[in-house]
Amino acid sequence: MAKLCFSIICTSEIEEKLLDLILTSFPDDVFTSMPIFSHGTLPGQMSEIEQVIGRSASVCVQVVVSDEESVVLQELLKRDFTGTGIRFWATPIVFDGEIA
Repeated sequence: MAKLCFSIICTSEIEEKLLDLILTSFPDDVFTSMPIFSHGTLPGQMSEIEQVIGRSASVCVQVVVSDEESVVLQELLKRDFTGTGIRFWATPIVFDGEIA
């Protein structure tokens, strides 16, 4: 079964809600979250300082999902985060593993 790395960029204000959604909807999937700077954010979603420097403080969440889970995750994001400016994309994982 193909696996994808599903990346989500969001503001820190909605980070906890997003993490809760992933924890409850995909409890067995591995995911990470990290603070980042994003570029290309709409000016209305940026503070005045962020508009001057051209980047905004954001959070990147990456979750390893199947093709089917990717579709479900997209539907959940649209349902719960419409209007928040969340950006997302998925890239194929060539291989993965765990060293136990």
